Amino acid sequence: MTQEKKPLITHIFTADPSAHVFNDKIYIYPSHDIPHDGEDNDNGDEYLMEDYHVFSMDGPGSDVVDHGEVLHESQVPWVSKQMWAPDVVCKNGIYHLVFPARDKDGNFRLGIASSQTPDGPFLPQPNYIPGSFSIDPCSFIDDDDTVYIYFGGLWGGQLEKYRTGEFLPDGTEPEKDEPAVCPKCGIMNDEMTAFAKAPQDIVILDENGNPLLAGDEERRYFEGPWMHKHNGKYYFSYSTGTTHYIVYAISDNPLGPFTYQGRILEPVIGWTTHHSIIEYHGKTYLFYHDCELSGGINHRRNVKYCELTYNEDGTFQTVTP
Repeated sequence: MTQEKKPLITHIFTADPSAHVFNDKIYIYPSHDIPHDGEDNDNGDEYLMEDYHVFSMDGPGSDVVDHGEVLHESQVPWVSKQMWAPDVVCKNGIYHLVFPARDKDGNFRLGIASSQTPDGPFLPQPNYIPGSFSIDPCSFIDDDDTVYIYFGGLWGGQLEKYRTGEFLPDGTEPEKDEPAVCPKCGIMNDEMTAFAKAPQDIVILDENGNPLLAGDEERRYFEGPWMHKHNGKYYFSYSTGTTHYIVYAISDNPLGPFTYQGRILEPVIGWTTHHSIIEYHGKTYLFYHDCELSGGINHRRNVKYCELTYNEDGTFQTVTP
């Protein structure tokens, strides 16, 4: 399925859109790319994000409203720089912004900031979630109100440096014939201040029931997790990073294991690819980003969206941008 969409937000550069439906409106929580003349590298130093804006739409095709800056790194005591891709979850009527940033030692952690309204502003907790690390938190609330935080990103996101459970500055990915690094999931406590227990691996299996291998770069996890539920099944989707696909796996359990199914989105303009999926008035929509506005500059991205279609068996029709 080929989709051609124009950038949704054009007055600033935005990326990594986490979309949600609150109060029958679509809210988008992206990261904010700040233009500069620095070089790209595998550590992600070019992404100079330092604040978050919230955007909303009355529905697909309607105008986009920028609700302005809702949180800045200067407001968060533990943050040194690089507030990357966030997400939001509503629990007990409170909206919780979950976000990654580097702490004062340069290590990525996950923080929480809260608001009475989906458009903010958000008041941050004074410290990061204890035991949190890496990047790209996706916050999923299940039917029983349990909140799961899926997270992790390789390379600049430092995920491979935690393979032993401790941070190893020189930690590397496994050999290509070894199981790939797993994304993580932590279940939040009721107060949304800490993990109820230590985060665990989210295992992704191939069609034969074996864990995906590190060398399987067209399918293995790299970054950008998203979780949604459809017809009682849990869909875990993510970016393959080096091969630039958005792919997905399905399970009967939010903690997996998940079985790989296929691709959702073919490569876009630019190196990174990051997405979210929502259902609105009986239709399913894919939000993502590319670098059309900047002509391919990796740290000057823009958000887009398109309709997403399920096949009768619950798989997706792949989108070619």
